Amino acid sequence: MIYIVLFAMVAGFLALRLYAVLGKRTGHEQPLPKPADERMVPPLPRTIDVVPEVRETGGRTIESGAETGLRAVIAADPSFDVAQFVDGAKAAYRMILEAFWKGDVETLTWLVEEDVREGFSEAIAEREAQGHVLENRLIVIERALIAEASVEGKVARITVRFDADIASVTRDQEGNLVAGSMTDAVEAHDAWTFARHLKSDDPNWKLVETDEA
Repeated sequence: MIYIVLFAMVAGFLALRLYAVLGKRTGHEQPLPKPADERMVPPLPRTIDVVPEVRETGGRTIESGAETGLRAVIAADPSFDVAQFVDGAKAAYRMILEAFWKGDVETLTWLVEEDVREGFSEAIAEREAQGHVLENRLIVIERALIAEASVEGKVARITVRFDADIASVTRDQEGNLVAGSMTDAVEAHDAWTFARHLKSDDPNWKLVETDEA
């Protein structure tokens, strides 16, 4: 029950904070850094006995190669729910991208692991030094697919592949267009890994690694 409440709180926070600026990576905007190892943040509830073929508009949300790893996660944490994890991962994807684009390091601190945050912070600092401002918007997440899952010791790690459409614009301090277009969305393909210590009282997962899919 507490997991459901926590998830609802995150969803509510998301609705309030990232209604406006969400976007996707293109060759015209600041690239996302590619940090390292450890944990993520969407809360997860409920129990399943086997890994179901969870479906959404775009098809399956689990790659066949991830099913064994997901069973290991469920065996270690019976409260884990695949569908709610995918929903939480999508929410985290939006929130993290928006925070990065806005230069909101404080929000990134509780959404990503320290190594990842440092990578984002460096990219934000470099962008600010150039006097650039991002006006990005996430048009839609076409698909979120669990590609890998594993349990290493007491830590569960899950990699999610995101296919999304992002409109991006980079401006200088005077508001002049440097690159990009808000009328021409570009496809983004990302592979983000989230992790959580299974014995922790904290139900949240944190982003521990980013890469291009």
